[in-house]
Amino acid sequence: MTIKEFTYGPYFYEYALIPQDRKTLSLTVLPDMSIVVKCPTDAPHERVEIFLRKKWMWLNKQLRFFEKFQKTEYEKEYISGESFLYLGRQYQLIVKRAKEEKVSLSKGKLFVFTNNIVADGKYNRALLDVWYEEKTKKVFNERYEEILQSFGYDFRPQLIVRKMDKRWGSFTNDKKLVLNPRLIHASKDCIDYVIAHELCHVKHKNHDIRFFNLLASKVPEWEKIKEKLELRIG
Repeated sequence: MTIKEFTYGPYFYEYALIPQDRKTLSLTVLPDMSIVVKCPTDAPHERVEIFLRKKWMWLNKQLRFFEKFQKTEYEKEYISGESFLYLGRQYQLIVKRAKEEKVSLSKGKLFVFTNNIVADGKYNRALLDVWYEEKTKKVFNERYEEILQSFGYDFRPQLIVRKMDKRWGSFTNDKKLVLNPRLIHASKDCIDYVIAHELCHVKHKNHDIRFFNLLASKVPEWEKIKEKLELRIG
């Protein structure tokens, strides 16, 4: 992998170039706004430049989206009226005073019941974080068990939830499947796609033709789902 520079008009970008045993080029914008280009090992620099120019509108759109999301995430105060993602849907946050503390979904709203001051965003966030953690564990395990069965492996990789800056999922050398907790904001088909993607690495370590053939057999529309995941979730 090498870090390259790309200039388009007044715009300047840095991207990671990863040569691989493949025929086509691919472009990915990660949630942290880093840019990754994968190319054939013998691809000349001019081919990569032409590819990036053709993809510039999509690239710029992705970067603007992730920049907006990061800004919104940073400015959240965790008070009534803000919106939060859960399984691909936006829910308006409603904070109410109550004797019993709990978090629940109802009629398109995300309710936080607190015995503290309703304007205490830090406390509200703590309640929400616990709720998200519980939902993440439950949903990920349910989806993992179902997707794993479709592969018919004779062993069960250990499922781990861990924050990652640049990946939605990973299959480690010690045969553990790691999922990014931020996936709980995505729809279930996106979660299924990431799980299936990592389980394909049990058989095929690299992203070669055999890997993508297996992935397509498990998730026929994986490219559309991948694009939706990258567009909607930061």
